[in-house]
Amino acid sequence: MEPTVTEPISFAAIGAGLAVIGAGLGIGRIGGSAMDAIARQPEAYSKIQLAMIIAAALIEGAALFAIVVALI
Repeated sequence: MEPTVTEPISFAAIGAGLAVIGAGLGIGRIGGSAMDAIARQPEAYSKIQLAMIIAAALIEGAALFAIVVALI
């Protein structure tokens, strides 16, 4: 059976979708853990928030890179 033109596009869509799902799960886990940490130590709010934002930005960057690789 000869491959069609749509097969590579569907594989790219699956790869991009998996990257987005992974990023969503990662950021959700960071947010939940940050809320737990803030509930335990409210005085450390600013440090926890800064660490959470940096980690979320790194996850978003990795997910964007994965999406670009999947689409190329």
